[in-house]
Amino acid sequence: MKRYPSIDPPEYVDWRADPVLVDAFEAALAEDADRAGIVGGLDEAARLGLYTGMCRFRLHDWALKRWVKRGVISKAWLGTGEEAVTIGAVHALERDKDVVAPMIRNAGACHEMGIPLESMFAAYLGTDDSPNHGVDGHFGDLERGVLQPISHVGVMVPVVAGMALAFQRKGEDRVALTWIGDGATKMAQVPEGLNLAAVLRVPAVFVVQNNQVALGTRFDQHQGGDFEAWPAAFGLAGARADGNNVLDVYAATKLAADRARSGGGSTLLLVDTFRMGGHATHDEAEARRTFAPALFQEWGQRDPIGLYEEYLVRHGIERSRLEEIESTVTAEVEAAAERALDSREARMPAGTRAEYPGFSAGVRQPGIAARTEGGA
Repeated sequence: MKRYPSIDPPEYVDWRADPVLVDAFEAALAEDADRAGIVGGLDEAARLGLYTGMCRFRLHDWALKRWVKRGVISKAWLGTGEEAVTIGAVHALERDKDVVAPMIRNAGACHEMGIPLESMFAAYLGTDDSPNHGVDGHFGDLERGVLQPISHVGVMVPVVAGMALAFQRKGEDRVALTWIGDGATKMAQVPEGLNLAAVLRVPAVFVVQNNQVALGTRFDQHQGGDFEAWPAAFGLAGARADGNNVLDVYAATKLAADRARSGGGSTLLLVDTFRMGGHATHDEAEARRTFAPALFQEWGQRDPIGLYEEYLVRHGIERSRLEEIESTVTAEVEAAAERALDSREARMPAGTRAEYPGFSAGVRQPGIAARTEGGA
């Protein structure tokens, strides 16, 4: 991808592929025979679809960061450096019927599940064109299989367990997936939800997205030891994936989703990655004080998009084709952002929820029934 000093983390600006890391990226895919079989079975369209999704995610974040710099919005929560965790997991699902519950840093799940980019930008602007009509910056669209998150991200674990239980009891061939930040694992609802999922063997996948920091608290300051023992402790199937390797995340999630779909119960997937900025754009300086520069440099060399580009080129994809995909997605994202911005003044929400029947007490949002009552 093109790199921009005003937008990218400094470690990405002059990024050059390290052959050793590219070799390691590829070698990781051969370590497990089942995962290797899944990756080997991906056709060119699926491989490029993963690349397109990661580009779309990063370019969406870049557009938000430009808005912050221009004073359009005050701050944004970005997934830069963590794109593979979201895109790999979502693409491994059956997106026409499965359900995801993203954290705000998993915004890429929203557009890959079908929420229009323009609607996502409208959510940041708080306009009537956002999926929840500007009611909250956290948004979802169950008609497209995206459960709206809240700031207390650990709360989504028992909610997803409950949705998966509904799928199970209704005999539906569906899976629910959510991501849990390393910091969010300290929420009391997380162990409650994991235990429920394990005991009832519901069709769910829980991705522990360990990006090494919770707000401004380093992993070693809030976690005693690794998460390695957690799956067994809860009676869940366990797996680990390289969070900066989109194919590894894809394969691990696919195995977990297939297991859940066949009645094998839930999986706790442990994924390590790194947050290449602040908790949000307003505290990037704090992030640089939290970690040593060498750690940013180490993870910066493992840019998930850069490494995947090199993998694709090694496997016969012309670099010019990747550039063409990036150019197409850039135009898509920029057009969506401009449309959302142009309509901001005319599309501010009404001052009362009464204008929106879907938000009235006791009335479902449009589209929820289609996903929760057996429709795809």
